[in-house]
Amino acid sequence: MTRNSAVLAGLIGAGIQASRTPALHEQEGDAQGLRYLYRLIDLDQLKLDSLALPDLLKAAEQMGFTGLNITFPCKQTIIPLLDELSDEARGIGAVNTVVLKDGKRIGHNTDCLGFAEGFRRGLKDAAVERVVQMGAGGAGAAVAHALLSEGVQRLSIFDVETSRAQSLANNLNQHFGANRAMAGHDLPGTLAQADGLVNTTPMGMQKLPGMPVPAALLRPQLWVAEIVYFPLETELLRHARALGCRTLDGGNMAVFQAVKAFELFSGVVPDAQRMLAHFQRMNG
Repeated sequence: MTRNSAVLAGLIGAGIQASRTPALHEQEGDAQGLRYLYRLIDLDQLKLDSLALPDLLKAAEQMGFTGLNITFPCKQTIIPLLDELSDEARGIGAVNTVVLKDGKRIGHNTDCLGFAEGFRRGLKDAAVERVVQMGAGGAGAAVAHALLSEGVQRLSIFDVETSRAQSLANNLNQHFGANRAMAGHDLPGTLAQADGLVNTTPMGMQKLPGMPVPAALLRPQLWVAEIVYFPLETELLRHARALGCRTLDGGNMAVFQAVKAFELFSGVVPDAQRMLAHFQRMNG
């Protein structure tokens, strides 16, 4: 991978003003001696929706952007607008990083690796026989791939759109073997049998307060993981910790997906520990 001495990157998504990603990238860029600028392209602020993606991508190319991160609600809608996909992005069916190079748009997924790294660090030796996942969107697809790669035997996926949960389960079973994943139907019953619960919905974010499951369904034996990181302690994690559950906040995924994206944009391998420490200082 060739090194870019100057990087202009951005994040496209809705309601992203609180994102820590620009500061994570820019501070590591400074430490590496790069000219590194990272901009927010907030659909809510611009009063746009994902239909604006073709125009935004074109504008980014015209303005010489090196690459873009993609977040809710664009991780799947962006795929038809790209020229190439990495094997991982194709398998997952979601993109969170686009490299703009030599007139081509190349889609990657660093969310899967990001969640897996956080899971290994934060929930080491957790029981993974049966796990419940809330959400089957772009982030959910990446997390589900990570969970099955990390040894989850049976993943029950719940989504407000049952067809979306079923479609993700079908994709996972093709990759990992029959019956590893299923669309969930009875949340209380499934959660009562589960070892762990993962939230991949935006529920719990500052702009979408609340919980993806009723607090009454949590119990001390359950481990609970979250991908929302602003706030770092969501309502779900607060309830889980009060019960004595093992928990994993969304910080590690946020950092480790950024570590890989930084490398893809700059051609430089960043210092992951330094980026993690910077994130922790920002959220201290």
